[in-house]
Amino acid sequence: MKIADVRKTAFAMPLTSPSFPRGPYRFVNREFLIVTYRTDPDALRALVPEPLQVEEPIVKYEFIRMPDSTGFGDYTESGQVIQVVFNGQRGGYVHSMYLNDDAPIAGGRELWGFPKKLASPALGVEKDTLVGTLDYGSVRVATATMGYKHRALDPATVREALLAPSFLLKIIPHVDGTPRICELVRYYLEDVVVKGAWSGPAALELAHHALAPVAQLPVLEVLAGTHILSDLTLGLGSVAFDYLASPKESLIKSTEVNG
Repeated sequence: MKIADVRKTAFAMPLTSPSFPRGPYRFVNREFLIVTYRTDPDALRALVPEPLQVEEPIVKYEFIRMPDSTGFGDYTESGQVIQVVFNGQRGGYVHSMYLNDDAPIAGGRELWGFPKKLASPALGVEKDTLVGTLDYGSVRVATATMGYKHRALDPATVREALLAPSFLLKIIPHVDGTPRICELVRYYLEDVVVKGAWSGPAALELAHHALAPVAQLPVLEVLAGTHILSDLTLGLGSVAFDYLASPKESLIKSTEVNG
């Protein structure tokens, strides 16, 4: 293969058989169970990277069922999203993600910088209860429960919340093990259709695990439980801040991205 052919062909690894196709990536009947909770503010600030800022110690623990995903197939994921502010813009910092499918692990990490690790999450209905669980190996590290469709929510309000920006810390190492890319990435959900949304009583239990440390952000108070059924497109990201650039270059880049 000629050098020009490599440049033309390459977009993901492996070169001749990428782990995922080119986007865009559309998700049909994507189902969320989100338990919003209050946590320890000191623990939160120790984990959230600058220049993101934490105003309130609020975390959303999410279980997401994705039965029909372009290029990624059928899978489930689970993780924590932290409420943050970046240059006056409110959004969510994706702190942890655990899922059960190789293609979205590779695509999520390589393209956006999603903090994805292989595990065994599940989301389903048991009689009158929506139940989400996360197992890392044989160890249960998270259990969320919510009363099934107790109260309908306004789809327009839920859609507006889904359109808020999300932030990721993308790290790609150099061949010598040092970081070659270290960027704060911002992305948005696009073409969002909310098919249904509900609230209800919710509970969340997190267990300590050395390699799935979800309990580093302990549950002090459950604030809300939300159940959403939607179609949406996962938009590609933009660099909001470059940690490896000079302070002046990072400031200029951050200002340009914010308009």
